Parts: sequence; C-alpha cells; structure tokens
Amino acid sequence: MSILHADRYKSDTDMIRFNDWRPIRKLVYAVVGAASYPGLVLVNRIHISGTEHLRGLPQQNVLFVSNHQTYFADVITFLHIFCAVKWRKKNRLGIPYYLLNPFTNVHFVAAEETMKGNLISRIFALGGALTVKRTWRAKGEAVQRDVDFSDTEKIDTALQKSWVITFPQGTTKPFAPGRKGTAHIIKNNHPIVVPVVINGFWRAFNKTGLKFKKKGTLLSVRFKEPLQLDYNESVDQILDKVMDAIEQSRSFMLKGKHHLLSALDK
Repeated sequence: MSILHADRYKSDTDMIRFNDWRPIRKLVYAVVGAASYPGLVLVNRIHISGTEHLRGLPQQNVLFVSNHQTYFADVITFLHIFCAVKWRKKNRLGIPYYLLNPFTNVHFVAAEETMKGNLISRIFALGGALTVKRTWRAKGEAVQRDVDFSDTEKIDTALQKSWVITFPQGTTKPFAPGRKGTAHIIKNNHPIVVPVVINGFWRAFNKTGLKFKKKGTLLSVRFKEPLQLDYNESVDQILDKVMDAIEQSRSFMLKGKHHLLSALDK
C-alpha cells in the first residue's frame, strides 16, 4: 500500500470513527428527522411494509440494497423507519418521539461529490455517510477510472460493526444497470442482504430530495425477506439476484413496459 493510499485510508477510517461518535449522530438524526418528517407524513403519505423482516437482525453485517430515486429523501426515510422499528413500531412512523433516542447503528453509501455539494449535504454526511468516488461519472460527465479500493475497504469496515445501506445502481435513473461493487462487497463480507423497493419519491421530490415537486404523493417503502445467496457464485450471478430483488432488472423493465402498453390500449 502506497503512502498516499495509506493516508487516504487513514482519513477514511477516521471519518468512520467520527461518524460513530453517537452524540453527533443523534443530533444530526434529530434535526434532519424533525425537518423531514412533515414532508413524509403530512405533505405526502407514506406506506411502509415488511418491517417484520427487520426484527431479529444482528447489529452488524447487514446490507440493505435498494433502488434509488432521490439523493437524500430515500436514505432519510430509511433512517426514520429504522428508528421507528427500534421503538417497536410496525410498518408505520406515527408520532416521531423515536427521534429522542434514534437508531444510529447504520451507515449509508453516497457519492463523494454529492455529499460535498453544499452545507446541508455536509451536515447530513455526519449522520453516517460512507463516501465513494463514482468510477463512471464525475461532475455530470461520463468518466472511466479504476475502482478506489479504499472505498470498498471503508464499507467492509462499517459492515463489521453496523448496518449499511447501499444503492447498487449508483444513480436515480430507473432500470440503470447495477454496479459490480455491490456484489464484491457481498462476496467479501457474506452479509445478510435485505432488498428494499421504493416508489413515489421521484414524483414527490426533486432530484436532490430536498424540495417538493408534487404534494399529496403516496410514498412506498417495501422491505423484503433477506436474500438466500450462495456466496461462492460469481459476481455477475450475485448482482443479477440483487437487481431482480430490488425490481430493477431487465425482466422488470420489460414487465413495466408491457403494463404501460396494456393500459394505453384500454
């Protein structure tokens, strides 16, 4: 490992430790949670299902994989739900007294340039962001660069002691191909993998998830049973199962087109 790489890895490890300082994270959760709650429950409507699959999960080595529709609203909603489940709520948020003692044993994977975009994103990053550099896109333009292994190492480190949320597509574009990094993380760590399917966020919020686009929208979050995986399978095979579970595979895209054409014919 080069000195530069070692310094970068040390910096990333220090950031994870800083994010694990619970008083800071609880404060971030309380502030962000209080600010975002009305938009999820009052301005819009939220339907949650499958939280029974969160009961009994270990405190570490759990990977949540989900489709992605906004930069921040998706993750913030997951954090609300995890906190509510900690307070024994099932498939609902209810009154957000759970923010008084939130569930903070979770990290989320986010693009480095997104989390450095503005003051709000920098503050939210203190809530447990694992920042990674996109290998295919930077500053809105297509690029090609090698994977920075310090990015996967910090995710591995976080999984050893907490839950991690990741979005395999790495973009809010529906039915975009999954990135193999997620499958590599699964093969390296053998985590419990919980698929999540969300919808409505793209309609309710702008791309960042910080501004309303359409009020009164139904937001849905569906947790599925943990995947039954053979960790000895190839990266491509594991990625295919993940993408199918989050309903972003080619078969689901074709099914969606079929339903649309059927509706237009009626």
